[in-house]
Amino acid sequence: PGAVAGAGGRAPVLAEVRARAGAGVLAAGLSVGADELAVLVADREKRVRTRPRDSGAWAVLGAAYVERARRTGRVSDLPRAEKALRASLRLRPHGNADALDGMTALANTRRDFPAALRWGERAVEASPGRWTSHALLLDAYDGLGRYKAVRGTLERLLDADSGPAAQAWAARVYWDQGRREDAAAALTDAAAAAGTPAEEAALWVRAGELAWERGEPAEASRYFTAATRADPGAADALAGHGRVLAATGRTAEGVRAYRAALTRRPSARVALELGELYESLGRAGAAAKQYGVVRELVRRSAAAGVNEALVLGALEADHGDPAKAVRVLRAEWRRQPGLKVADALGWALHRAGSHEEALEYARRATDPARGGEVRSAVYVHHRAEIERALGLTASARRHGEEARRINPYL
Repeated sequence: PGAVAGAGGRAPVLAEVRARAGAGVLAAGLSVGADELAVLVADREKRVRTRPRDSGAWAVLGAAYVERARRTGRVSDLPRAEKALRASLRLRPHGNADALDGMTALANTRRDFPAALRWGERAVEASPGRWTSHALLLDAYDGLGRYKAVRGTLERLLDADSGPAAQAWAARVYWDQGRREDAAAALTDAAAAAGTPAEEAALWVRAGELAWERGEPAEASRYFTAATRADPGAADALAGHGRVLAATGRTAEGVRAYRAALTRRPSARVALELGELYESLGRAGAAAKQYGVVRELVRRSAAAGVNEALVLGALEADHGDPAKAVRVLRAEWRRQPGLKVADALGWALHRAGSHEEALEYARRATDPARGGEVRSAVYVHHRAEIERALGLTASARRHGEEARRINPYL
């Protein structure tokens, strides 16, 4: 990144970025540094101005806009990405796997999983041996609750590629299947082989999140520290630190970490967590102000086509109007019935007083026989609270103990 600043260093950096940052690889999450990404965007913007019929340049530009939005929270990049990717598809309507991967990544970023599925299946059809297309389909299938398809797609992904980026995608599936040791090993191996500091940071963040889910705050903190050492601007690492610090009693430091994360990248989810931290500290005014920030970020995301139903549902369920949360999340369930939605809808129904129906969704989120393979302390805790409201004392106690075993710092 330091070489980018000088005119003499720009050309070597650009050549390196071009060599590794094809549209499909960018779309599948091969992270480049912020400076490198800025160089790439500027170069491709210049290219499409001078050669507007270059379909490949439009595809790379669109994928780069998606990546920049993901890294910075600047959701206004997403309509730009769609415009660039559709331009690429108009110029090359057949066999354009780069643009199709970009459209899949765009839909995943917007949490529009039905659209991601359509684009992803077209990408695989255009280039069946391309690992990036299979990787992007994993998110779409997961968001739609199609877990058999997730497993089959992972097998095809690993047949096509077994490098660090592919291993990172595999780790996400292993994690969701409850194979936590396999997930940790895959992430550690992938981070050791990462090609860029930003890619390394993203992998350490994922390892930190896994360690936190396992109730290992010290290990999670080490991973988040490694992430910020590799990429000081890694907002997810700062948010992860905030989560760990708050849960282990270092609340003032947790507030600072959350604020730093939000300064680097606006996120409705992180803003909600900070608001809840303020509320837990008795800072009602600061919490109310923060919930207003969440609503503004949700509105901003919606204007860019980003679906924040889960965040809005959580906000309304616990800090607003639970009946509204139920309406929002019922619509989300009809559209894309994944585990996250099942848990969120179950909790909203509980908060609205519909405990029996809430338990049906909580069971979906936690019962392996019904797709609920994820060992989530939050999901199990929600189920315990719903069972307690129904007078199912033994089951509530059992699931409460299970939640504490998974993560005693919940």
